[in-house]
Amino acid sequence: MDSPNTNLFELQIDASAQSYLREAAKWAKFLSIVGFIMCGFFVLFGIFAASILSSMGSQFGTTTMAAGMGTMMTAVYVCFALLYFFPCLYTYRFSTHMQAALRSNDQQILISSFRNLKACYKFLGILTIVMLSIYVLALVFGGLGAMMSR
Repeated sequence: MDSPNTNLFELQIDASAQSYLREAAKWAKFLSIVGFIMCGFFVLFGIFAASILSSMGSQFGTTTMAAGMGTMMTAVYVCFALLYFFPCLYTYRFSTHMQAALRSNDQQILISSFRNLKACYKFLGILTIVMLSIYVLALVFGGLGAMMSR
């Protein structure tokens, strides 16, 4: 454990730590920009899938069902885009603030950078908990449904 003389507020970012943070910020910026592009593709794919399904439905005479499925697909893809947007935003803010903090040696910008990194991981952690809960509920209700169908 830590000795009584060790204080976390006295931590210093030396040259090697700055190098690691600078490289991490570059990769984070790259990944966040690719993530923003993917969010756009999710939305576009949802819109095009809806129009393709409605045109296919009109050809086969199932316009109402195809339109409903197209609307549902659009909603699902837009929701995925929204869920993916926020971690990308927090990662982008982390990277830009980290690069600025390392350039200007500004403690407040560095704190802001780490605040965005924390927000990214907190968002992903909560999303993971929600998804695991949905999976558990699906397994429980699926098992109950299978037992009742016998």
